[in-house]
Amino acid sequence: MNIKVKDITKRLLDELPKRSQDILTKRYGLGKVAKRETLEGIGREYKITRERVRQIEAFALNLIRKSKAYAGSQGAFAQLKKIVDDFGGIVHEQLFLESQAKDKLTQNQIHFLLVVSDAFTKIKEDEDFHHRWTTNEELATKVHQSLKNLCSNFTEGDLVSEPELVEKFLKELKTLSSEPKVSQFADKWLTLSKSLAKNPLGEWGLASSPNIRMRGIRDYAYLVLRKAQKPLHFSEVAKQIQKTFGREAHPATCHNELIKDNRFVLVGRGLYALTEWGYSKGTVIEVIQKLIKEHGPLSRQEVVEGVLKQRQVKLNTIIVNLQNPKFFKRLSDGRFNLAK
Repeated sequence: MNIKVKDITKRLLDELPKRSQDILTKRYGLGKVAKRETLEGIGREYKITRERVRQIEAFALNLIRKSKAYAGSQGAFAQLKKIVDDFGGIVHEQLFLESQAKDKLTQNQIHFLLVVSDAFTKIKEDEDFHHRWTTNEELATKVHQSLKNLCSNFTEGDLVSEPELVEKFLKELKTLSSEPKVSQFADKWLTLSKSLAKNPLGEWGLASSPNIRMRGIRDYAYLVLRKAQKPLHFSEVAKQIQKTFGREAHPATCHNELIKDNRFVLVGRGLYALTEWGYSKGTVIEVIQKLIKEHGPLSRQEVVEGVLKQRQVKLNTIIVNLQNPKFFKRLSDGRFNLAK
């Protein structure tokens, strides 16, 4: 940013009486401390009501907008507007300020210029979106609707990569806007939403999902297995939780947590897989029973291949269980069927 925000802020404040100047300085964190004070806090200091402070603030801002200093700052406001437009015309307040300055005081001064200039509209935080600023309210409305449509198509279990999310978002945007620059702003506009968030592995989903806001060992373990894309021993899962997320996980605790969660299946001695991979719970006998119920009598090879897709066990373990007459019988053609 080439704008000398400190000098412009000082010129604008100099147009005000001392008390109004002091109140705006405190309210917008423009002093040395760079802390934005509340209406209540300023009211206690001046022994006036919260509402009176708000009135003084509003009057002071209007006074600035009618001043010569404000008229002489239009070039700077135009530059600031171009920066906001280059960010997509609608920006996440805090992320935008942080992108323009590292120190808090300069961020507060830029924020003050956004407040003072009539080129910008602030849209307050609500349950769906963060505080944001726009130079184009019509565009902002379209972006909001596209983000709401995008979120409505997600379930708690959905996780997608950032490129996939941007692609989905662009499809929503194209139904509302034919702007050629839409694609270059999509990733920035995603940050406006409170409903979407990214987990430590860089995958996106609903902010309320346990895959995004992990609450315990089970949630971390789910992401570890998802990343590995193969069954892991519970001790390895615990190790990867520590390595990937920096969270301490005892192997025994990990084992006890996974065995109680339907997202995980024990597929071998201490080996866990994700249910969504097609695995199902149960002993080897129960897996064989399910296979025969679904497909009818099966040859020994078909049983072995079917079980190995569900369990990581030795061949002999499958054969021994298959030969249990209490559960299975061998037909005259060599295939196996249920005993009852």
